[in-house]
Amino acid sequence: MNATKIIQELERNQKVFEKLLTGLSKEEYLWKPFPDKWCLLEIVCHLYDEEKEDFRYRTRHVLETPTDQMPPIDPKGWVLERKYAEQPFEDTLSRFLTEREQSIAWLKSLSSPDWDQYYDHNAFGQMTAKMFLSNWLAHDYLHIRQVIKLKFDYLKHCSNEPLGYAGEW
Repeated sequence: MNATKIIQELERNQKVFEKLLTGLSKEEYLWKPFPDKWCLLEIVCHLYDEEKEDFRYRTRHVLETPTDQMPPIDPKGWVLERKYAEQPFEDTLSRFLTEREQSIAWLKSLSSPDWDQYYDHNAFGQMTAKMFLSNWLAHDYLHIRQVIKLKFDYLKHCSNEPLGYAGEW
């Protein structure tokens, strides 16, 4: 898949996230199937932080300053450190969607980027800008799947109805 197509998909996914996550009740966005799993609010907080501090930042870093050291990130640690479960859902969703708009605008503004430009990571070796861009899209897909599964599980929990007629998950 070429970079233009990936950028188009990232833009399309902004609308997917918006449609999947808008208009939810507090009960819906705080519900967890198990205590050690993320609720929708925590997923949205994660998406927001990853958008600005991981994927966009790292893609830009590789394209603009590939020899500079990248700062570490701690997505799993941020859940507790940044108190994801206490954040305002609608505001966080809005901030994520705004960050995605900024990401798309930045990506579209690039003039002939060298997607093969790489950062030489101590543990992972050469990490290209295209690798970060591709993983950005893969990250979207993983969390779209996670959101849909969580919504399915919530329906199952609330309806107390067998859902096998709909088909196998």
